[in-house]
Amino acid sequence: MRELTKDDVIAAVKGGSVFASGGGGWVEHGLEIGTAAITLGRPKLASVDELPDDAIIITCTAIGAPAGTDWQMLGKDYVKAVQLLIEAYGGQVAGVMTPQNGMSSSINGWLPAAALGLAVVDATGDIRAHPTGKMGSLGLASRIDYETVQAVAGGKPEIGSYIELVTKGTPARTSNILRTASDMAGGFIAAARHPLPAGYIKKHAAIGGVSLAIELGRSIVDAEPRGPEEVLETICRVTGGRFVGKGRVSKIRVRYAGAFDIGTIEVGTGKKKLTLHVMNEYMAVDNRDGERISTFPDVITTFSLDTGLPVSVGHLQEGQNIGVFAIDKSRIPLSSSVKDPSVYPEVEEALGIPLQSYALDGIEPFRPADHAPPAAYV
Repeated sequence: MRELTKDDVIAAVKGGSVFASGGGGWVEHGLEIGTAAITLGRPKLASVDELPDDAIIITCTAIGAPAGTDWQMLGKDYVKAVQLLIEAYGGQVAGVMTPQNGMSSSINGWLPAAALGLAVVDATGDIRAHPTGKMGSLGLASRIDYETVQAVAGGKPEIGSYIELVTKGTPARTSNILRTASDMAGGFIAAARHPLPAGYIKKHAAIGGVSLAIELGRSIVDAEPRGPEEVLETICRVTGGRFVGKGRVSKIRVRYAGAFDIGTIEVGTGKKKLTLHVMNEYMAVDNRDGERISTFPDVITTFSLDTGLPVSVGHLQEGQNIGVFAIDKSRIPLSSSVKDPSVYPEVEEALGIPLQSYALDGIEPFRPADHAPPAAYV
């Protein structure tokens, strides 16, 4: 267990921005919340092995679409969501974790941890960012034999959109309720969910996910004085990823719908044209002939070739010169979340493309019936 520092904040945001896969929040928000955390208290990063199996860990996150324009999430909203969950849970909580890495989501739980004296657990529900809560729910998405509690807080009081909500029930039903709350709050909302014993986290999370982002971020910081090309080469070397294509953004067709950004982005022209399928994050890449190049849970990220920085879906512009980067799923830790076949149909329907057959190719699927449910939170 070690104390998190300002250098860790910067590194987590830079490394998390690669794993953000076009979503995962915003750089400015991550730096702001991370700095607030280390100013308010002394949050500590803990290995899950440092906690007893019965220690309760909760997930801290933000729910919504990066292109939402009328939302507000303050630091106190992250803390309030955790307080609401702990009150509803009625037991002692030892630590917080994030469901995913991202530009700000790698740091999701740091501020509540600092404010409430909790550990930041070095585990993620998914190494990369993803669009639905079910994709970071550690294999709980389809369980009807586990009752969870989830809480949200956020919105603008001055226009009447601020919401606090606590919901109990199955993970799938409660996740859908929180998505609706996010939309009603303006497009994004702070959330806390799923009190789970550390023993369950050890078996089903992507262990070391936060450290992975921090270590990548440190390598990026070291490479930055040598220019954008060196940064991109460093990212490829450290992650084992590669650029699957480069070119100008030729067409953006992404719309906001129900707290999701959904659509396609085309890069390049002619034989080198790529189509990126978006649901908040990049979920798949096809070539000109419709052949699949990369699919979630691969990391898929767009980089500015001029700056060497990741560019999110919401900040891409037609005519921008970018590189499309991918890390194969075989090179990253995979949680039960992304091995669960039940998390894919919802996203496949929204995008109108197959995902599951590609995502689970070569992977032993997670079958809830083969695993005992975690102890109920009450």
